[in-house]
Amino acid sequence: MSASQPLRLLLSNCALPANEARILLSHILEKHYQLPRSALLSHDDMTLNERAGTEWQSLVTRRINGEPIAYILGKKGFHNIELMVGPGVLIPRPETELLVDIALAEIAKLNRPCTVLDLGTGSGAIALAIASAAPLASVTASDESTDALAIARQNAEALRLDSQVQFMQGSWYEALDQNSLFDIIVSNPPYIANRDPHLTQGDLRFEPAAALTDFASGLSCLGFIISGVDKYLKPSGLIAVEHGFNQSDSVVNLIKVAQLQEIQVHRDLAGHCRAASARKKNK
Repeated sequence: MSASQPLRLLLSNCALPANEARILLSHILEKHYQLPRSALLSHDDMTLNERAGTEWQSLVTRRINGEPIAYILGKKGFHNIELMVGPGVLIPRPETELLVDIALAEIAKLNRPCTVLDLGTGSGAIALAIASAAPLASVTASDESTDALAIARQNAEALRLDSQVQFMQGSWYEALDQNSLFDIIVSNPPYIANRDPHLTQGDLRFEPAAALTDFASGLSCLGFIISGVDKYLKPSGLIAVEHGFNQSDSVVNLIKVAQLQEIQVHRDLAGHCRAASARKKNK
Protein backbone atom coordinates (compact mmCIF):
# COMPACT_ATOMS: atom_id res chain seq x y z
CA MET A 1 0.00 0.00 0.00
CA SER A 2 1.66 3.20 -1.18
CA ALA A 3 0.85 6.36 0.78
CA SER A 4 1.81 8.52 -2.24
CA GLN A 5 -1.56 7.87 -3.85
CA PRO A 6 -4.36 10.48 -3.88
CA LEU A 7 -6.69 10.34 -0.89
CA ARG A 8 -9.49 8.72 -2.90
CA LEU A 9 -7.19 5.83 -3.84
CA LEU A 10 -5.84 5.50 -0.31
CA LEU A 11 -9.40 4.93 0.84
CA SER A 12 -10.50 2.64 -1.98
CA ASN A 13 -7.34 0.50 -1.74
CA CYS A 14 -7.32 0.29 2.07
CA ALA A 15 -7.84 -3.16 3.60
CA LEU A 16 -9.97 -1.71 6.40
CA PRO A 17 -13.74 -1.23 6.31
CA ALA A 18 -14.52 2.08 4.58
CA ASN A 19 -15.83 3.82 7.69
CA GLU A 20 -12.72 2.92 9.70
CA ALA A 21 -10.38 4.02 6.90
CA ARG A 22 -12.17 7.37 6.73
CA ILE A 23 -11.86 7.89 10.49
CA LEU A 24 -8.12 7.20 10.45
CA LEU A 25 -7.43 9.28 7.35
CA SER A 26 -9.48 12.17 8.75
CA HIS A 27 -7.27 12.02 11.84
CA ILE A 28 -4.16 12.29 9.64
CA LEU A 29 -5.58 15.27 7.75
CA GLU A 30 -6.52 17.06 10.95
CA LYS A 31 -3.20 16.38 12.65
CA HIS A 32 -0.83 17.15 9.79
CA TYR A 33 -2.79 19.63 7.67
CA GLN A 34 -5.45 21.08 10.03
CA LEU A 35 -8.07 19.98 7.50
CA PRO A 36 -11.61 18.89 8.47
CA ARG A 37 -13.15 15.51 7.65
CA SER A 38 -14.86 17.07 4.61
CA ALA A 39 -11.41 17.31 3.00
CA LEU A 40 -11.71 13.61 2.18
CA LEU A 41 -14.08 14.76 -0.56
CA SER A 42 -13.04 18.34 -1.26
CA HIS A 43 -9.32 17.45 -1.42
CA ASP A 44 -9.60 13.86 -2.64
CA ASP A 45 -6.82 14.38 -5.20
CA MET A 46 -4.19 15.49 -2.67
CA THR A 47 -1.35 13.20 -1.61
CA LEU A 48 0.19 12.86 1.82
CA ASN A 49 3.71 14.03 2.56
CA GLU A 50 6.23 11.44 3.69
CA ARG A 51 5.66 11.94 7.41
CA ALA A 52 1.88 11.83 7.16
CA GLY A 53 2.04 8.87 4.77
CA THR A 54 4.22 6.87 7.15
CA GLU A 55 1.84 7.55 10.03
CA TRP A 56 -1.17 6.57 7.89
CA GLN A 57 0.40 3.21 7.10
CA SER A 58 1.23 2.70 10.78
CA LEU A 59 -2.34 3.45 11.90
CA VAL A 60 -3.79 1.09 9.30
CA THR A 61 -1.45 -1.70 10.39
CA ARG A 62 -2.34 -1.20 14.04
CA ARG A 63 -6.04 -1.41 13.25
CA ILE A 64 -5.58 -4.49 11.05
CA ASN A 65 -3.87 -6.08 14.05
CA GLY A 66 -7.02 -5.43 16.07
CA GLU A 67 -6.10 -2.40 18.16
CA PRO A 68 -9.23 -0.34 18.97
CA ILE A 69 -9.61 2.87 16.99
CA ALA A 70 -10.16 4.81 20.22
CA TYR A 71 -6.73 3.74 21.49
CA ILE A 72 -5.12 4.49 18.13
CA LEU A 73 -6.54 8.02 18.09
CA GLY A 74 -6.21 8.48 21.84
CA LYS A 75 -9.72 9.89 22.09
CA LYS A 76 -13.38 8.94 22.04
CA GLY A 77 -16.58 10.93 21.84
CA PHE A 78 -19.11 10.26 24.59
CA HIS A 79 -22.46 11.95 25.15
CA ASN A 80 -21.67 15.67 24.74
CA ILE A 81 -17.90 15.54 25.39
CA GLU A 82 -14.69 14.14 23.94
CA LEU A 83 -12.39 12.12 26.18
CA MET A 84 -8.77 11.11 26.11
CA VAL A 85 -8.54 7.32 26.37
CA GLY A 86 -5.72 4.81 26.50
CA PRO A 87 -5.02 1.14 27.28
CA GLY A 88 -5.46 1.75 31.02
CA VAL A 89 -9.18 2.53 30.75
CA LEU A 90 -12.36 1.08 29.30
CA ILE A 91 -13.43 2.65 26.01
CA PRO A 92 -16.71 4.55 26.62
CA ARG A 93 -19.62 3.02 24.73
CA PRO A 94 -22.95 4.40 23.52
CA GLU A 95 -25.02 2.18 25.82
CA THR A 96 -23.32 3.76 28.85
CA GLU A 97 -24.84 7.09 27.83
CA LEU A 98 -28.05 5.63 29.29
CA LEU A 99 -26.65 6.19 32.78
CA VAL A 100 -25.85 9.81 31.96
CA ASP A 101 -29.37 10.39 30.65
CA ILE A 102 -30.93 8.76 33.73
CA ALA A 103 -28.84 10.95 36.03
CA LEU A 104 -29.56 14.13 34.07
CA ALA A 105 -33.29 13.45 34.17
CA GLU A 106 -33.10 13.07 37.96
CA ILE A 107 -31.03 16.25 38.30
CA ALA A 108 -33.62 18.13 36.24
CA LYS A 109 -36.36 16.74 38.47
CA LEU A 110 -34.54 17.84 41.63
CA ASN A 111 -33.90 21.30 40.15
CA ARG A 112 -31.40 22.21 42.86
CA PRO A 113 -27.72 21.75 43.67
CA CYS A 114 -27.18 18.02 44.14
CA THR A 115 -24.50 15.42 44.70
CA VAL A 116 -23.65 12.59 42.30
CA LEU A 117 -21.36 9.60 42.79
CA ASP A 118 -19.83 7.68 39.86
CA LEU A 119 -18.37 4.38 41.05
CA GLY A 120 -15.60 2.92 38.87
CA THR A 121 -15.19 6.05 36.77
CA GLY A 122 -12.46 4.83 34.40
CA SER A 123 -11.73 7.66 31.96
CA GLY A 124 -14.23 9.82 33.84
CA ALA A 125 -16.79 9.45 31.06
CA ILE A 126 -20.01 9.29 33.10
CA ALA A 127 -18.93 11.77 35.76
CA LEU A 128 -17.66 14.35 33.28
CA ALA A 129 -20.61 14.03 30.92
CA ILE A 130 -22.96 14.65 33.84
CA ALA A 131 -20.91 17.58 35.12
CA SER A 132 -20.68 19.10 31.65
CA ALA A 133 -24.44 19.04 31.16
CA ALA A 134 -25.47 19.85 34.75
CA PRO A 135 -23.63 22.74 36.42
CA LEU A 136 -25.79 22.28 39.54
CA ALA A 137 -24.29 18.83 40.13
CA SER A 138 -21.30 18.28 42.40
CA VAL A 139 -19.77 15.00 41.23
CA THR A 140 -17.54 12.53 43.06
CA ALA A 141 -15.86 9.84 40.96
CA SER A 142 -13.97 6.86 42.35
CA ASP A 143 -11.79 4.15 40.84
CA GLU A 144 -9.41 1.54 42.19
CA SER A 145 -6.97 2.07 39.31
CA THR A 146 -4.46 4.89 39.70
CA ASP A 147 -3.78 4.71 35.94
CA ALA A 148 -7.47 5.25 35.18
CA LEU A 149 -7.70 8.14 37.63
CA ALA A 150 -4.70 9.82 36.02
CA ILE A 151 -6.51 9.80 32.66
CA ALA A 152 -9.78 10.90 34.28
CA ARG A 153 -8.08 13.88 35.92
CA GLN A 154 -6.50 14.86 32.60
CA ASN A 155 -9.92 14.74 30.99
CA ALA A 156 -11.42 16.88 33.76
CA GLU A 157 -8.71 19.49 33.30
CA ALA A 158 -9.05 19.50 29.51
CA LEU A 159 -12.81 19.97 29.83
CA ARG A 160 -12.37 22.56 32.61
CA LEU A 161 -14.51 20.49 34.94
CA ASP A 162 -11.84 19.76 37.57
CA SER A 163 -13.47 22.14 40.06
CA GLN A 164 -16.82 20.36 39.70
CA VAL A 165 -15.61 16.75 39.83
CA GLN A 166 -13.66 15.25 42.73
CA PHE A 167 -11.71 12.04 42.08
CA MET A 168 -11.01 9.49 44.80
CA GLN A 169 -8.92 6.33 44.70
CA GLY A 170 -10.24 3.09 46.12
CA SER A 171 -12.44 0.07 45.49
CA TRP A 172 -16.10 1.08 45.19
CA TYR A 173 -17.38 2.64 48.44
CA GLU A 174 -14.01 2.16 50.16
CA ALA A 175 -12.81 5.33 48.44
CA LEU A 176 -15.40 7.45 50.23
CA ASP A 177 -15.63 9.24 53.52
CA GLN A 178 -17.89 7.22 55.81
CA ASN A 179 -20.30 10.14 56.15
CA SER A 180 -20.71 10.76 52.42
CA LEU A 181 -24.29 10.95 51.16
CA PHE A 182 -25.43 11.40 47.56
CA ASP A 183 -28.62 12.26 45.72
CA ILE A 184 -27.64 10.03 42.80
CA ILE A 185 -25.27 7.07 42.48
CA VAL A 186 -24.35 5.66 39.06
CA SER A 187 -22.00 2.87 38.05
CA ASN A 188 -20.89 0.88 35.03
CA PRO A 189 -19.02 -1.91 36.84
CA PRO A 190 -17.35 -4.99 35.34
CA TYR A 191 -20.22 -7.34 34.49
CA ILE A 192 -18.88 -9.79 31.91
CA ALA A 193 -18.60 -13.29 33.36
CA ASN A 194 -15.18 -14.90 33.65
CA ARG A 195 -14.21 -16.91 30.53
CA ASP A 196 -16.94 -15.29 28.44
CA PRO A 197 -15.76 -15.73 24.83
CA HIS A 198 -16.35 -12.02 24.12
CA LEU A 199 -13.31 -11.21 26.28
CA THR A 200 -11.04 -12.72 23.62
CA GLN A 201 -12.73 -11.00 20.68
CA GLY A 202 -12.60 -7.57 19.03
CA ASP A 203 -11.67 -4.47 21.01
CA LEU A 204 -12.15 -6.23 24.34
CA ARG A 205 -8.85 -8.07 23.85
CA PHE A 206 -7.01 -4.77 24.29
CA GLU A 207 -9.00 -3.27 27.15
CA PRO A 208 -8.12 -3.78 30.85
CA ALA A 209 -9.66 -7.06 31.97
CA ALA A 210 -10.46 -5.72 35.44
CA ALA A 211 -12.71 -3.08 33.87
CA LEU A 212 -14.64 -5.73 31.92
CA THR A 213 -15.02 -8.80 34.10
CA ASP A 214 -15.37 -9.48 37.82
CA PHE A 215 -13.51 -12.79 37.21
CA ALA A 216 -16.61 -14.54 38.54
CA SER A 217 -20.28 -14.72 37.52
CA GLY A 218 -20.47 -11.17 36.21
CA LEU A 219 -22.80 -10.16 39.05
CA SER A 220 -20.43 -9.85 42.02
CA CYS A 221 -19.56 -6.15 41.54
CA LEU A 222 -23.17 -5.27 40.76
CA GLY A 223 -24.25 -7.14 43.89
CA PHE A 224 -21.71 -5.35 46.06
CA ILE A 225 -22.69 -1.92 44.76
CA ILE A 226 -26.43 -2.49 45.10
CA SER A 227 -26.26 -4.13 48.53
CA GLY A 228 -24.06 -1.35 49.91
CA VAL A 229 -25.91 1.61 48.46
CA ASP A 230 -28.20 2.26 51.46
CA LYS A 231 -25.38 3.74 53.52
CA TYR A 232 -24.39 6.30 50.89
CA LEU A 233 -27.69 7.23 49.24
CA LYS A 234 -29.92 9.97 50.63
CA PRO A 235 -33.56 9.13 51.39
CA SER A 236 -35.44 9.08 48.04
CA GLY A 237 -32.06 9.09 46.30
CA LEU A 238 -31.61 7.28 42.99
CA ILE A 239 -29.17 4.54 41.97
CA ALA A 240 -28.65 3.47 38.36
CA VAL A 241 -26.33 0.70 37.15
CA GLU A 242 -25.38 -0.65 33.75
CA HIS A 243 -25.45 -4.41 33.21
CA GLY A 244 -25.17 -7.02 30.48
CA PHE A 245 -27.94 -7.49 27.91
CA ASN A 246 -28.96 -10.81 29.54
CA GLN A 247 -28.62 -9.79 33.20
CA SER A 248 -31.72 -7.64 33.69
CA ASP A 249 -33.74 -10.15 35.72
CA SER A 250 -30.78 -10.94 37.97
CA VAL A 251 -30.02 -7.27 38.61
CA VAL A 252 -33.67 -6.47 39.35
CA ASN A 253 -33.66 -9.32 41.90
CA LEU A 254 -30.55 -7.84 43.54
CA ILE A 255 -32.35 -4.50 43.77
CA LYS A 256 -35.41 -6.13 45.33
CA VAL A 257 -33.26 -7.88 47.94
CA ALA A 258 -31.75 -4.47 48.81
CA GLN A 259 -35.33 -3.25 49.43
CA LEU A 260 -35.08 -0.36 46.97
CA GLN A 261 -38.23 1.06 45.44
CA GLU A 262 -39.52 2.34 42.07
CA ILE A 263 -37.44 -0.13 40.09
CA GLN A 264 -37.13 0.72 36.42
CA VAL A 265 -35.51 -1.16 33.54
CA HIS A 266 -33.90 0.94 30.81
CA ARG A 267 -33.31 -0.19 27.22
CA ASP A 268 -30.52 0.84 24.85
CA LEU A 269 -31.05 1.95 21.24
CA ALA A 270 -31.02 -1.69 20.13
CA GLY A 271 -33.90 -2.46 22.49
CA HIS A 272 -31.83 -4.48 24.96
CA CYS A 273 -32.31 -4.02 28.72
CA ARG A 274 -28.94 -2.46 29.66
CA ALA A 275 -29.53 -0.48 32.86
CA ALA A 276 -31.66 -0.57 35.97
CA SER A 277 -32.54 2.18 38.40
CA ALA A 278 -34.26 2.31 41.77
CA ARG A 279 -34.88 4.63 44.66
CA LYS A 280 -34.12 4.47 48.37
CA LYS A 281 -37.09 4.65 50.70
CA ASN A 282 -37.95 8.08 52.02
CA LYS A 283 -37.66 7.59 55.75
